[in-house]
Amino acid sequence: MKLLTINFLTCAVKACKTSSSSFPLHFRDAELEQREIDYNPAFLTNILPRLDWPAITTTAAELGFTHLPTEKPDGRAETEEDGNVLRELHTLLMETEVVEGKMVCGNCGHEYKIKEGIANFLLPNHLV
Repeated sequence: MKLLTINFLTCAVKACKTSSSSFPLHFRDAELEQREIDYNPAFLTNILPRLDWPAITTTAAELGFTHLPTEKPDGRAETEEDGNVLRELHTLLMETEVVEGKMVCGNCGHEYKIKEGIANFLLPNHLV
């Protein structure tokens, strides 16, 4: 599961739909894997407006990626520092995958297991 995906996921439990603490989901016992793919700055520039920056930086910090700035970049690689930020984002969002582990809701504590890179979002009947 690519880390880009976490930016679009929230807890599926009905009681969490109105809670702001159900996003982002937090990784626990995450086994990460790096898979090198071609750097595509145009893709990153286009996806930046859609990213919830506080969620991305929270997830990044929880997984040990501490080089992202606190404020969202504008996507232009005008300086070397801007280019480095885009490369760091590429590594985090596109090349880093969670192979095994769990995503946990900050509101209700429900755990979504990740096995072989696939998150299981099926809920038991009592939580639907």
